[in-house]
Amino acid sequence: MLFRIVSIVFPIFIIVMVGFAYGRKHRPDMQVANSLNISVFLPALFFSALAGKAFNLADNIPIAFGCAVVVLGSGALTWVVARLLGLDPKTLVPPSMFNNVGNMGLPLLLLTFGEQTLGAAVVLMLVVTLLQFTVGIWLLSGRLEPSMLWREPLLAAAGAGIFFSLSGLTVWQPLMVAIKLMGDISIGLMIFSLGVRLSTAHLGAWRIGVVGACVTPITGMLVAWGFGLMANLNLLEQNMLFVFGALPPAVSGFILAERYQQEPDKVASIVIIGNASALFFIPLALALRL
Repeated sequence: MLFRIVSIVFPIFIIVMVGFAYGRKHRPDMQVANSLNISVFLPALFFSALAGKAFNLADNIPIAFGCAVVVLGSGALTWVVARLLGLDPKTLVPPSMFNNVGNMGLPLLLLTFGEQTLGAAVVLMLVVTLLQFTVGIWLLSGRLEPSMLWREPLLAAAGAGIFFSLSGLTVWQPLMVAIKLMGDISIGLMIFSLGVRLSTAHLGAWRIGVVGACVTPITGMLVAWGFGLMANLNLLEQNMLFVFGALPPAVSGFILAERYQQEPDKVASIVIIGNASALFFIPLALALRL
């Protein structure tokens, strides 16, 4: 069991450390690479996963609904924690709701449960993206900005992929191979980029960072465990949702906190300490479910 857990998490964390070391030494500007990933490579991954013959939208509705429950349920639990500790819920709640399903979750789920779960993993990322750019922005700014959704290449590619899946149309195979090759670039680049990002981050308010680092995976796992039992999900769906719930806060939480001036230094601490604490919480989640 220990060997299996190590074999799952080692590829992710070694790439993060390579990115961290490279970032420390060379201070690369990852803006262009990250922009390409968001605009080209990740949309290609979304489309190839959702338009592929192995993907069935109806089969993934339970885990999509479960993902929404985990996101919203962990946010509700964290709001209570923030009130009890006298912390600003606007600072603590969004990072705990929206976890690192992109940089860490997608490759972790594929390594743990196999390539056949790519469609379900992409659905999880899609649900988190939709909620972060609606509910997340509402929490930070007090207003909804659904128009932002139409400008997201990820969502456009997902919509096109779902259309092909539902319509029964097939993409010309050589073109699909090309799209899949571009999509394959995204996973390694996401993990490497996370390491580079962490190498330039500054640790500020450690107290709220530690709270966020613990609250995010604990509330996520609790809600995922409860929903999995009540919704009568199959074992694979329960396990995927549980591991999803154990993920650390997403780097995008810091970007949005900075945009809306919601104590970005404290959110940065939550993200940094949260991703470091994944060295403990991810193996714990795997040990509990595998």
